[in-house]
Amino acid sequence: MITVLQSMVMVAVFLLMYMVIGMRSSPIRGDFLLYIMSGVLLFRAHIQTVKAVQGAGGALAPMMLYAPMNPIVTMTSAALAELYQQTLSIIIVLTIYHCAFTPISIDNPIGAMGMLLLAWFSGIGVGIVFLAITPWFPRTMGIVGQMYRRLNMIASGKMFLVNSLPASMIAMFDWNPLFHIIDQNKGFVFLHYNPHFTTISYPLYVSLTLLVIGMMGMFFTRQHVSASWSAGR
Repeated sequence: MITVLQSMVMVAVFLLMYMVIGMRSSPIRGDFLLYIMSGVLLFRAHIQTVKAVQGAGGALAPMMLYAPMNPIVTMTSAALAELYQQTLSIIIVLTIYHCAFTPISIDNPIGAMGMLLLAWFSGIGVGIVFLAITPWFPRTMGIVGQMYRRLNMIASGKMFLVNSLPASMIAMFDWNPLFHIIDQNKGFVFLHYNPHFTTISYPLYVSLTLLVIGMMGMFFTRQHVSASWSAGR
C-alpha cells in the first residue's frame, strides 16, 4: 500500500508541476495524465529496484555467515519483491484512474509491460554493480546511490518528449538506458508516437553488461572479504 501511495503522490506532484509551468495538455495525442504516468511509473520501478538490490546485503552482511545463504539469493529475492510491488502498484494506479476518472487505452500493453520489465532489469544491473563495490567503499557508495537516483530525476527523460528535443539535449541524456526505456514505453502506450532517437537494444545490452560486471565484482569481493573491514572503519 505504501508503494501505491508513493506512486500516486509522485504522479500528482509531476501533474501539479506541469500545471504550474503552464503545460496542461499532452505533447502526444492522448491522455495527459497517462503521458505523465508512462514515465513516472517506470522511473520509480527502476530506481526502487536499484535501491533494493544495492541494499540487499553484500558479502559482509551477518546473514552471509549461514552456509546456505549467499549474496545472489538476497539480491534475487529483493529484486523479485520489488518487481511484485511495482507491478501491483502500477496495476492499482491505472485501475483507479480508469474506473474513477476516465477510461484509458494503451496501444500495445504487451510492449509496455516489456518496458517495465526492462526498466526493472536495468535496475538490477546498476544495483548489482553498486552492491559489489559497497563493501569496499560503504559510505561513498551510499552517496553515489543517492546521486544516481537524483540524477535520473532529469536524465531519465520522463519529463520530455524525445522526438521534440534538439540534438544537443538528446546527446546529454543518450547514455542513460532509462532514457531509452521510457521513450520506447511512450511509443507502446500511445498510438500516435513513434520514437526515432532511442532503441530497445541499447538498454538491454547495457543491462546485460552491467549484470556480468556486477557478478564478477561480487565474486572478487567474496574472495577477499574480511569481517575486520568494518572494524577498520
